[in-house]
Amino acid sequence: MGALPVLAATASPAVAATATINPSVTRQTVRGFGGMTHTAWIGDLTAAQRETAFGTGDGRLGFSLLRIPVPEDRAAWSRDLATAQRAAQLGVSVIASPWNPPAALTETFVRGTQTDARRLRYDMYGAYAQHLNDFTVHLRDNGVNLYAISVQNEPDYAHDWTWWTPAEMVRFLRENAGAISTRVIAPESFQYLKNMSDPILNDPAALANTDVIGAHLYGTSLANFPYPLFRQKGAGKELWMTEVYYPNSSDSADLWPQALDVGEHIHHAMVDAEFQAYIWWYIRRGYGPMREDGQVSKRGAAMAQFARFVRPGHVRVEATANPAANVWVSAYRGGGATVVVAVNKATAGVSQQFTLVNSAPSSVSSWVTDATRNVVSQGTAGVSNGSFTVTLPALSMTTFVLR
Repeated sequence: MGALPVLAATASPAVAATATINPSVTRQTVRGFGGMTHTAWIGDLTAAQRETAFGTGDGRLGFSLLRIPVPEDRAAWSRDLATAQRAAQLGVSVIASPWNPPAALTETFVRGTQTDARRLRYDMYGAYAQHLNDFTVHLRDNGVNLYAISVQNEPDYAHDWTWWTPAEMVRFLRENAGAISTRVIAPESFQYLKNMSDPILNDPAALANTDVIGAHLYGTSLANFPYPLFRQKGAGKELWMTEVYYPNSSDSADLWPQALDVGEHIHHAMVDAEFQAYIWWYIRRGYGPMREDGQVSKRGAAMAQFARFVRPGHVRVEATANPAANVWVSAYRGGGATVVVAVNKATAGVSQQFTLVNSAPSSVSSWVTDATRNVVSQGTAGVSNGSFTVTLPALSMTTFVLR
């Protein structure tokens, strides 16, 4: 039996208000956490790196989602297949996003100062739906059942790829997306701009052919994370964050405490935005969750504090989100356990009490990431009357699994 996290400093830690966890009050169902591979641009993951990305043991990221591109050229359709196949074998859900339709289906037009802007020809919408469906079938024939396919990556930030207006997206969804034989993701706005997704939610026919409202969070303010219209009209649909890097792509992913920002960002994505998925940009990159040498980075450890323990099918449950300044708490239920993820961005330790109501776990195990540790087990301890108190180390993330 080990001890739960204890701060080594001599000063008494700050005392936070109790964080109450209520597993009987449920929120969204979690589909998972993951990242992107794009062999044409940065090379494929190696066999060992696939195990690191999608495995759940020590030193692994625990990713349960993989995003791949939809090449416009059919000859390239197997380029990302090896990683997708291994991911599928490990139970990972795979989604795909196109940057461009086949060139024969597009035309150029003038968009503001851009004289060579590209769009899908209006008489080729049916052919494009067939293109997406054919890619879906190709992967299925090779052992990968796509969870979903997107209509377009970032249609509202498409200087280097294909533009779509909200009206064009709605028209395609209404008239053509129903022919695609897997779930459909739209609109994948680069900044979760609601002018791209509101028209879908407000059009019953378009929404009927849309399964996942997808969004990216580049530069999106926390104030724009909640989406009341989705809560109002999105019944039966899913809400995914399908691409981001955070806080930037210029710094090493091993800077600490900067990498702790990733943990707080995921917290807000799950709690404030109520996303069901959180997908990073490149899995292996100097600023990503896996370093170029194939080892988990500090940013990756922050992601793994969620991904290894909050598994597909877990349901987020009610929790005191901000029991103290710079402390963020979220909780999830699944697999016979309650998982609590606590982010402490304070520069000192915090004495935090957790109390579960309508639940009576007998033990709690924990894992911590801080300046010197990456998802390190802290052992198991008992729980008394649904409560336990621990010291959250300064500038750290801790995941608790209660059974």
